[in-house]
Amino acid sequence: MITFDNVSKKYDNDQVAVKAINLEIKKGEFFVIIGPSGCGKTTLLKMINRLIYLTEGTIRINGQRISDYNIHELRWNIGYVLQQIALFPHMTIEENIAIVPELKKWRQQQIQQRVRALLEMVGLEPDKYSQRKPKELSGGEQQRVGVVRALAADPEIILMDEPFSALDPMSRTKLQDDLLELQRAIQKTIVFVSHDMQEALKLGDRICVMKDGEIVQVGTPKEVMENPINDFVKEFIGVKEHSFNDFNIEQVLEPMTNGELQHVVSCKDSLPVILSKLAQHACLAVENDGTIIGIITRQSMLQFLAKDGSQRGEANG
Repeated sequence: MITFDNVSKKYDNDQVAVKAINLEIKKGEFFVIIGPSGCGKTTLLKMINRLIYLTEGTIRINGQRISDYNIHELRWNIGYVLQQIALFPHMTIEENIAIVPELKKWRQQQIQQRVRALLEMVGLEPDKYSQRKPKELSGGEQQRVGVVRALAADPEIILMDEPFSALDPMSRTKLQDDLLELQRAIQKTIVFVSHDMQEALKLGDRICVMKDGEIVQVGTPKEVMENPINDFVKEFIGVKEHSFNDFNIEQVLEPMTNGELQHVVSCKDSLPVILSKLAQHACLAVENDGTIIGIITRQSMLQFLAKDGSQRGEANG
C-alpha cells in the first residue's frame, strides 16, 4: 500500500531528520509510528502526502511514486488529522466536514448524506451538531469532527499526527476506543504518530519505534512487548529487567467486580504475556487452577510500572 524505499530527509543546514528508511505499510493496517521528540516520526508521516518533500529515495502508494500524483488529488485522497484540531471557526460543522467533497465536486445531496452518516458514526447527532460552530463544541467533540472531516471524501489513507495528545485523559481514552471501533467498520489504512507507548500498544496492528531518524524496531504490540530488540526499546516501553524478574501478580490484583469478563490470564503467566494482553484489553480476569481470583486493569499495571521505575530511580540516585 505505502512503501518507503531508502527514504531520507536532509535540511539545508545538513541536519538529517530521516535516514534511509525502508518500510512497507499494508492496506487496511493501523500502523503506529512512535518515538521520542525529534526522532523523525512526524517528518516520516508528512512525507507521505508531500507536506514535507523527501531528499533521497522513493515513496510509493499502490505502486505509484507519490511524485507522479497530482499534488491536489494526492492530498484529497489522504485524510489528515492534526493535534491542533484546525477547524475553520467561521464555518459550521457541516461546512467544515464538506470541504474536500465540495472540492471534488460531489453533489450537494450526496455531501449532506455523507455528513449526517459520519456524524452519526462518531456519536454526534446531526440535527444537534451540523449547524453549530466549532467554539460551541468541547475539545473531544471538535476532535471527533476533525476525524470525520478526514474521512469525508472516503480516502484510502488516513494520516494522524498525535491527534489526541492535547485532550484530557478521559476524552483521550474515549476517542481511542471510538477510533478502534471506527476502524473495524471502515478498514482504512491509518498511519498514526504518537509519543505514548501505551497508546501505540492499544491502537496499533503494528508499531514502528524510531530513534534519531532511524527505525529501531517494527512489530506487532505482542512482538515489541515480548521481544524488545535493544535497551532503547525496552526503556521506551517502560519495562526493565527488574520488573520482569521481580513481578508478582498480587501487586496489581484487584477484587472481582460484577459482570462477565471474557479475557482471562493465569496467575502463572509472565509479565510480558500479561502486558501484551493488556495492550488489547483494558481489563483481564486472573485465574488460578481454574478459579477466578481477581482482575488486572491497564491502569493498575501502569501504576505498578511507574512506581517500580521511580523506586529504582531513587535507588540508583
